Amino acid sequence: MAELRPSGAPGPAAPPAPGPTAPPAFASLFPPGLHAIYGECRRLYPDQPNPLQVTAIVKYWLGGPDPLDYVSMYRNMGSPSANIPEHWHYISFGLSDLYGDSRVHEFTGTDGPSGFGFELTFRLKRETGESAPPTWPAELMQGLARYVFQSENTFCSGDHVSWHSPLDNSESRIQHMLLTEDPQMQPVQTPFGVVTFLQIVGVCTEELHAAQQWNGQGILELLRTVPVAGGPWLITDMRRGETIFEIDPHLQQERVDKGIETDGSNLSGVSAKCAWDDLSQPPEDDEDSRSICIGTQPRRLSGKDTEQIRETLRRGLEINSKPVLPPINPQRQNGLTHDRAPSRKDSLESDSSTAIIPHELIRTRQLESVHLKFNQESGALIPLCLRGRLLHGRHFTYKSITGDMAITFVSTGVEGAFATEEHPYAAHGPWLQHQESQGPSTQEDGAICNLRVSTVDTPCFLEELERQESCSSSRGS
Repeated sequence: MAELRPSGAPGPAAPPAPGPTAPPAFASLFPPGLHAIYGECRRLYPDQPNPLQVTAIVKYWLGGPDPLDYVSMYRNMGSPSANIPEHWHYISFGLSDLYGDSRVHEFTGTDGPSGFGFELTFRLKRETGESAPPTWPAELMQGLARYVFQSENTFCSGDHVSWHSPLDNSESRIQHMLLTEDPQMQPVQTPFGVVTFLQIVGVCTEELHAAQQWNGQGILELLRTVPVAGGPWLITDMRRGETIFEIDPHLQQERVDKGIETDGSNLSGVSAKCAWDDLSQPPEDDEDSRSICIGTQPRRLSGKDTEQIRETLRRGLEINSKPVLPPINPQRQNGLTHDRAPSRKDSLESDSSTAIIPHELIRTRQLESVHLKFNQESGALIPLCLRGRLLHGRHFTYKSITGDMAITFVSTGVEGAFATEEHPYAAHGPWLQHQESQGPSTQEDGAICNLRVSTVDTPCFLEELERQESCSSSRGS
């Protein structure tokens, strides 16, 4: 549950929003991480010291269902001369460390990321005669935050979220999201680390598919060039009835299709509902099993095995000269790299990654026959995996949203792979790799005969959010 009120209204949920020059006595009582973000908000909106806020009545760290303590809503006047319409600007508080006392996030130092290292923003076009901001974007942001907290998979600029439903529960074509840097919010140095601001951009299904087949940044740049589809500040208009490809048909052939052919896809992996079974032989016992069956009770690794696997996957050497496999649980590092803060679990939608150093205690097994299982949307990305990734000498990973399991398709020449042409199926703990040779002969490879793929007709991201919300509601009650 949440309530709507001015941020300066009295009550236990949130104190007044102070400016950068708040008195020291008041600032000492005010959560320092929250104070630092409010300072950036006051820089942008000095005339709106007490914006409306959607506030979690029961905080997440007290058992409530909403990870974001607050979502502030500002009125941005835009810039008509620059094709930037008036809009509502939403800013979250809670994905970063607001308190510094480990009630939500582990403190890792002032030089690294604060909490997950980012907060979410959203820009919604203001409708004529609208005197107050709609509150549905705050619940949308809470849903994304629940996913981040539950899975520890963070977001980065260029990432996409396939939502499969109008963002405002209307009949709108805007049913998915891309993420990019907020055009106005600057990174903030807080006492608990650095916070960046990622803006949610609503997109149509056709635009999401183009981002998957090519890359999110490319589609975001196209949206910036079409004023009614976002414009320079990528403002979401829920009443937009046409895709950018319907507005300008040349964009598909001249930009997207050419980009796919030349660049391939930079989508190196997705969070998914996925599983794999070794069909070569039945598992000796539950503790040796490294597969999960959808629809049945998952078999779990022992605590010792899990720790060994996680320790192995944290280790790595940074290699940039050749394609390398991403770590499934990458090591947290201090400082900013590639203009973004490292996170507890890195986004898979990035080609920058680290090679894995196998641990002597984790046995790599060669498999003869494998059954792969995906939810329907993830299975539909297999052609992208083959055409946009493997044929360009790259890799593609499905990372389970429900555990440590992962499935990686690799092409020859990718460093860090333990699958080989001689043994195309290999497992390293819960991580399965399948190596494909590049070229047309792939389809005639004998290994294909030993590969079985099946899908389950369920949306991935939205279904998992509903499951997490149900768990959170049970916990909060």
